[in-house]
Amino acid sequence: MSGEYDLVIIGGGISGASLLYTVSKFTDIERIALLEKEDEIASINSHHTNNSQTLHFGDIETNYTLEKADEVKEGAEMLAGYLENVDPDREMHSKRSKMVLAVGDEEVEQLERRYHDEGFSELFPKLEAIGREEIADLEPKVVEGREPGTEMLALQTPDGYVVDYGETTKSFVRDGEEVDGVDVYTGTTVTGITEGYDGFTIETDRGPFDADVTVVAAGSHSLQVAKQMGYGENKSLLPVAGSFFLADDFLNGKVYTLQMKKLPFAAVHGDADVHDDSVTRFGPTAKLVPTLERGEISTVKDFFDVFGLNVDSFLSYGNILADRILLPYVLRNLVYDLPAVGKRAFLPNVQKVVPSAELSDIERAKGYGGVRPQIVDTEAKSLDMGEAKITKENIIFNITPSPGASTCLKNAYRDTQQLMEFFDHEYEFDAEAFEEETIDNFPRKASGDADVDADADADVDTESEPETDTDDSTESASVSESESEPEPEPEPVESEV
Repeated sequence: MSGEYDLVIIGGGISGASLLYTVSKFTDIERIALLEKEDEIASINSHHTNNSQTLHFGDIETNYTLEKADEVKEGAEMLAGYLENVDPDREMHSKRSKMVLAVGDEEVEQLERRYHDEGFSELFPKLEAIGREEIADLEPKVVEGREPGTEMLALQTPDGYVVDYGETTKSFVRDGEEVDGVDVYTGTTVTGITEGYDGFTIETDRGPFDADVTVVAAGSHSLQVAKQMGYGENKSLLPVAGSFFLADDFLNGKVYTLQMKKLPFAAVHGDADVHDDSVTRFGPTAKLVPTLERGEISTVKDFFDVFGLNVDSFLSYGNILADRILLPYVLRNLVYDLPAVGKRAFLPNVQKVVPSAELSDIERAKGYGGVRPQIVDTEAKSLDMGEAKITKENIIFNITPSPGASTCLKNAYRDTQQLMEFFDHEYEFDAEAFEEETIDNFPRKASGDADVDADADADVDTESEPETDTDDSTESASVSESESEPEPEPEPVESEV
């Protein structure tokens, strides 16, 4: 099996699939292939058991700055609009209440300041500050059993999209395969990429593929491929594996807790499951693992490929893990996986959301959880909080930690703009049609709310060039190695593993 293509996309998770959808439906590129090493699309991190199923808007993620939230919001609205358009029966998603919960005077003051003084109430018109009685109406278990005199506040919104990212990925691929000239190859492992005079030869275990332009959207493996080609030498990865605990239907929607400052990983939250209303998922935990895929021992070697085994990588890890907040957090999360004591150690995290929860109410979610690659800058000896995008002539490498799934269409939009430049504008991108199928379908008003401005916040800037910013959409530590501009300062990113 082999072929000649204008564009080859490597990786069949939601990142690669959203790009396939965008270029196949809204450009006139003639020959496109997607290569996926697994036998099924979306069988690793995009699978619904391997992430928290959250569509991140930035409204209740308290480790996001206002600027970052604005960037993430636009990407989330694109995906929400796509789901509203293609999934009216809610087979791939559901929509529920979601809130971030503050408990105690200090947290309440912090959340009030964020809402009133930092601009979040203006950026998110549907976001409301609610007190104990309103919280109890929406989420009775959050209030039940809590001390009556305890101060409580929540920022709540109806935009609690719960998403099966695996099924969404498959939907993108189905949409793409409807177009003539699009081929999808599963069970096809890429073994190397060779750059030639007029394109790339992609070697696989099922024969070579020739491509004029290539996008590597293979998560952690993207950096591995980049390094094999001599790029990304100042980058390494800190793979973080997440686990979850399951309980009965404690919650009707999503309840987040306030983020601990200086931590790049998600604060524990409770989520109603997208497919099973009788289950509440609590997590994620976060532990460091020397693998690129959860439970795949074969990827230990792949990890050392991206780690580099050089002095800068070891010094970077030492500097990061020496942090007096991060190190105790990492050690504490290791305890959660211990058979005898892990559940007991994790219970206080659940009780912060549901005070009446008991040890017998929760069980480890066996087989749940994925690995998210946190980017390490081995020159600065620090974490780059967001995605890395390495752009060279006619090739892009995308490494996408959370919220990469939430902003997959925004990333695809920007990459498609870049692809048009790679092709010297031989092809065209119909950005207006893309908007009509995605963000234009996002409901601007809350149900029954006539006061929300339908034009509030986010129009897609269809004329803008792809940006290079921190984190997963422009939330990206987008590193274009072909340019010499200084990198922007990194911002925190929630790592939903």
